[in-house]
Amino acid sequence: MEESEVGRRRALWALGTLTLASLLVGDAVRPTLRVPVMAPVARPRRRVRPHAAVRRAAEDVWTPASLRARHQPVHSLRDLAPAAPGNAIALTIDDGPHPEWTPRMLDLLAEHEIRATFSLIGMQVERFPRLAERIVRAGHQLCNHTMRHPIPFNLLSARRITSEIVEAQRRIEDATGVAARFFRAPGGSWSGRVVRAADAHGMIPVDWDVDPRDWSRPGSRHIAESMLACGPGAILLCHDGGGDRSETLNALRMVIPRLKDRGLTFVSL
Repeated sequence: MEESEVGRRRALWALGTLTLASLLVGDAVRPTLRVPVMAPVARPRRRVRPHAAVRRAAEDVWTPASLRARHQPVHSLRDLAPAAPGNAIALTIDDGPHPEWTPRMLDLLAEHEIRATFSLIGMQVERFPRLAERIVRAGHQLCNHTMRHPIPFNLLSARRITSEIVEAQRRIEDATGVAARFFRAPGGSWSGRVVRAADAHGMIPVDWDVDPRDWSRPGSRHIAESMLACGPGAILLCHDGGGDRSETLNALRMVIPRLKDRGLTFVSL
């Protein structure tokens, strides 16, 4: 083979080697092209984060870990485990939110630095979502009180009971970003079916042991006397929705300071 032909082949071999090396180096440093995967678009949900002062206060408030048993609703703080402090009572407020009475109730509770539990009706939450949000921002506990407040609740079909609970929970979560931990049957209409439905959706069924029947507007004095008869561990029932609640507010203005003077402490569930 002639010398010129050998030189030409060596030059071609060197050029090919150089080209291959540059390609390999280029692959090593070339950024990988990542094609974005389109995830399902989720409906945005607002999350309400209480103010720092509210969070600090909430840390100091007793909260229940679990039920002792779930075959019947809670009637007293002693039905919860761990048990509440010996001097504790719980104020529960039903049938809101209401555009007139809920803000006034929240103002009264804030004045006395009390945390309560609000049993919310889904239809009311849907109409007044900012009030439901305000309840959470104030550091209060939420309770599911069905979507439409049908009575007698315990006579409904299992499917309707579940629907009332699930729809209300969805409205509460959409408005507040918080899932209610408790469930209260309208009118206290309980049955094994109702309790099981609440438990199946992760909620503790809660009743009461002091009912001043303030919804019937028996007068502020009657409401106050009924609530003042409570003892440690009591769960008190009153309302901020369903009608004129001026009697309830007037009664609470008398009751709260007197119960505190007796050494009782208000806790949310």
